[in-house]
Amino acid sequence: MAPSFPQDVNEEINKQFEELIQTLPSHKGSAVPTLINYKGFWYPPISVFKGVLLMQDHFKARPTDIFLCSALKSGTTWLKAIMFSTMNRSEYDFANHPLLTTGPHDCIPYLDAYITEHDVEALPSPRLLSSHSAYSLIPKSARESPDCKIVYICRNPKDVFVSHYLFAMKLRPPMLPPVSMEEAFDWFCNGVCEYGPYFEHVLGYWKASLEFPQKILFLKYEEMKKDPVKHVKQLAEFLGKPFSAEEEKEGVVEEIVKLCSFENLTSLEVNKTGKLAFVPELIIGNDNFFRKGQVGDSKNHLTPEMIERLDKVTEEKLKGTGFAFGESKKY
Repeated sequence: MAPSFPQDVNEEINKQFEELIQTLPSHKGSAVPTLINYKGFWYPPISVFKGVLLMQDHFKARPTDIFLCSALKSGTTWLKAIMFSTMNRSEYDFANHPLLTTGPHDCIPYLDAYITEHDVEALPSPRLLSSHSAYSLIPKSARESPDCKIVYICRNPKDVFVSHYLFAMKLRPPMLPPVSMEEAFDWFCNGVCEYGPYFEHVLGYWKASLEFPQKILFLKYEEMKKDPVKHVKQLAEFLGKPFSAEEEKEGVVEEIVKLCSFENLTSLEVNKTGKLAFVPELIIGNDNFFRKGQVGDSKNHLTPEMIERLDKVTEEKLKGTGFAFGESKKY
């Protein structure tokens, strides 16, 4: 399926893309050789970035659109599975559910990449879409729509960094020199990571959720892990599809939690051997999206000095905001 934009729009975006990647500030990347800084956030200079340019002004939001937004490695895959199964629970039986044979990322397309290769207008409503872009860089039409819904999930920065680093090392081309965890950690603390700075990413959505609580649901990974049933109910209510008393009595919420659990998803063949082509130059095996899914595993990878430094950075970044991350276990 081809993108739905007129030729002049595509030519304009291609020109803008080529010019920007030559002039924007750059930095070494972990998964890719180089990152470029666009309006305060870091992107890989591939067609995913072209998608960000396209969706800025050329994506037309519908009142029924639902966006799942997150920074990398914050629980995106799990939340995609939960959101898809919650919204489509009347369409599918749990015994032959699409998630049993289709990866969560194929169920909810990643708009930043999808928009460059497909006709987004062809997707039926309500469209479930995802983005790793900062709040200020998701489509203007979606931000300004009073009816579009946005669900954001964040995760403790220590666990985010470790998960991101290990993920990036799997994707890093073997011909490139290795990046040590210490080096990548220094970049992360200084705000350099794909789609980061991480703290600015989180706080952008946090502040917007305070301003537009009916439009933006802000979730914390650690709290969801602690009580997934409660949060699935909260999500359904927010999306305008609350569970009926009969559904709750029949255990539908618990069935969704079980279907979308880390244990179940990682046992499926599609998530062991399947591949996902976000864009032609970014093809990722589904197994890379599943590591441990645990809270606090970063303690097994970070030194006490690294933990102390990142805790200090976190304290400085959050000072005066009223925001606190979900607990990542004391260590």
